[in-house]
Amino acid sequence: MTARELALRVLRDSRHFAWERLDDALKRTPLSAADRGLATELIYGTLRRRGSLDALLAAHTDRPRHRIAGEVWDLLRLGAYQLVYLSHVPPHAAIFETVELAKRHGHPKAAGFVNGVLRGLSRSLTDEAAPGPAANALPLTTGVYRRLTRPILSDPAAQPVQYIADGLSLPPWLAERWLERYGWDESLRLGSWFAEPGPLWIRVNPLRTTRAALRDAFAAAGISAEPGPHPQSLKVAVHVPIRSLPGYAEGWFTVQDLSAMAAATALSPEPGMTVLDLCAAPGGKTSHLAELMNNTGRIVARDVNARRLETVTELCRRLGVTIVETKNPTPRPPSPLGKEAGGLGFPTFDAALVDVPCSNTGVLGRRPEVRWRLTPDDLKELVALQTDLLRTACAAVRPGGRLVYSTCSIEPEENVAVVRTVLAQLPGWTLAEEHEHRPGRPADGGYWARLRLR
Repeated sequence: MTARELALRVLRDSRHFAWERLDDALKRTPLSAADRGLATELIYGTLRRRGSLDALLAAHTDRPRHRIAGEVWDLLRLGAYQLVYLSHVPPHAAIFETVELAKRHGHPKAAGFVNGVLRGLSRSLTDEAAPGPAANALPLTTGVYRRLTRPILSDPAAQPVQYIADGLSLPPWLAERWLERYGWDESLRLGSWFAEPGPLWIRVNPLRTTRAALRDAFAAAGISAEPGPHPQSLKVAVHVPIRSLPGYAEGWFTVQDLSAMAAATALSPEPGMTVLDLCAAPGGKTSHLAELMNNTGRIVARDVNARRLETVTELCRRLGVTIVETKNPTPRPPSPLGKEAGGLGFPTFDAALVDVPCSNTGVLGRRPEVRWRLTPDDLKELVALQTDLLRTACAAVRPGGRLVYSTCSIEPEENVAVVRTVLAQLPGWTLAEEHEHRPGRPADGGYWARLRLR
């Protein structure tokens, strides 16, 4: 199997998150390091740029979309991604390999069609830079535009929402929300940030090593890494297979974005505490709590997904964390609210972390398929769930305790609004501090709020 064949297979399987599908496929498919890298780039890049690819392809075919088989359209997306965004792939190679892929995967009659569409698209591309947004200027990275031979995108002055949606590959409803809230320049910046892979941040495990020692180990392997603003953070200069990094098997580090590190840190757990992690899987924040507690005390990790809860156990084992107890499922909130914390027992936890399921709008670069699944109605359902989970966590904390509510969303309904709603419902709880991480400054987006119970 080639890298392009693997990419096509993963893109056609929409049942799971992209990283789960890719990880599973790579485990079962022997590929060289270069081909693994190409497959990863094709999958994530095609998902991130899907909206832009669809707009470009639609301008180069007279066939209605519903008359084109789904797998043929995915083939066109793969070919178009290579033509438009991968400068190291020669255009003739991108077209030839895509046509051959069509022949080998049950679409020999579509090979001529694929060839014609991609050749037409290739003729519409130039190697010239455009000075800024325009109907014939395709955004590549922040402030960088590729000139097209003719106007294909919407006029940004007349149709700003559609230009951002097509040019930066966002669903129109989300582009409209951000334009209303952030304005033109910031919406362009956000869209550009999410159109590219985010930087690779890792969290050093102080139970096993130090940041300086890990950085030296990386340097010895020819891998550059710079310390970040969090005392446990390192920013790796290039994206590399995580399991190949020095110290992975020894549990010296785990991958975690800088903004995600802030949640456990904001809780400030102390050695000897009893801490609840209500939505624990896949375990990044759970293990961080244990590291901050010097692996002393007790952490109860709960989650509704038993399979994903197993990843918490696996991660803790690799990192040498022994104070985490995994329990499933996360209970539903009590009704009416009382001392019983939804099956968690009486409020005896010193602290709690509730990192709720959310829209993921702060991490669309890392979870690119989310932007195509999410709908405005999903936000309403998520807010109801988030409110219930926060109330449940509050009911589990003893007087004098504290709690951190966190998301990887940048939508105010899921963040400030949820916290204000629960604070209005629960006497005794007060807001101590809150913070919103704006995507790209310098990492992914998210939110946390620290609450205290008198």
